[in-house]
Amino acid sequence: MAASELYLIFEISGSDLGAHTARLSAAASAAPIASVLLRPVSGDTLDARILKPLVEAVQAKGIAALVADDADLARIVRVDGLHLSWNKDQPGRMAAAREVLGGRFMLGADAGRSRDDAMTLGEMGADYIAFGIPPHVEDRDTAFARQCDLIAWWAEIFEPPCVALDVPDTHAARALAQANADFVAVTVGSGTTPDEAAAFVKSFSVAIGDAKIPA
Repeated sequence: MAASELYLIFEISGSDLGAHTARLSAAASAAPIASVLLRPVSGDTLDARILKPLVEAVQAKGIAALVADDADLARIVRVDGLHLSWNKDQPGRMAAAREVLGGRFMLGADAGRSRDDAMTLGEMGADYIAFGIPPHVEDRDTAFARQCDLIAWWAEIFEPPCVALDVPDTHAARALAQANADFVAVTVGSGTTPDEAAAFVKSFSVAIGDAKIPA
């Protein structure tokens, strides 16, 4: 089995660029990272003046930088790609994003728990398909079992890589890696210190690495 890679979700709140940069540098240096999704905390918006230097810092490390949902912002700050968070109309949103971004930007989308949406998005040319657990879902244990099943199904049949989102802890990260997720998301919250961010990322890296060691 190919080893899963880390997909860092870096949450941003406020305008303290120095604090964001220190936390991002610590997280991105703690373990190998394939991609970084820069997104605001729920209810906030991203300021391009804060976002652009963070994008440049990610890209300087040879890591792909993405932003969530805002195609116009993606063009302004020159990220590598756009991630579409879960929505009931993902195909429509993907078509609209492609209209703005063309083919030069990577475009991935969270299909939630829908096989139909995942296949439709794949047919539309999504660069990756993500499977997460939408925030309104109350039975998280059942949803997690379904998430593992969806990732195993997608990885076995389809070519575009899959990303496991909404991963709460290292136990879940290991299980999702065992289900053959190409990428496992680790979320660094806006309130963490640089040391906490680094430790969290490192623990996820160890968990997904252990998942590929034969029993």
